Amino acid sequence: MYGTIARLRIKPGMEAQLERMSREQVPEISGFIFQYVYRLDSDPQEMMLVVGFTDKESYRRNAESPDQAARFEQYRALLEREPEWNDGDILFSMSQNAG
Repeated sequence: MYGTIARLRIKPGMEAQLERMSREQVPEISGFIFQYVYRLDSDPQEMMLVVGFTDKESYRRNAESPDQAARFEQYRALLEREPEWNDGDILFSMSQNAG
């Protein structure tokens, strides 16, 4: 798996719009596996976005696509500044099964 962790500074009051846009757009992205958004305790306008794809090629294909450029422009309008991107291989993940 491959993905990114991004630090976002969202404009006040834009959280619901960010979530709505994500839920509407993400299912159509080939190779997409997951997305998590964390609000930082230290600053409620600071968020960390964690996204995973099946592999680096799927991630790159999405990142370089005109569709992703258009989606990013919509997201960018909700942010106070450019995100800080940190791309890399996902070495492992763990979760506890519910139930």
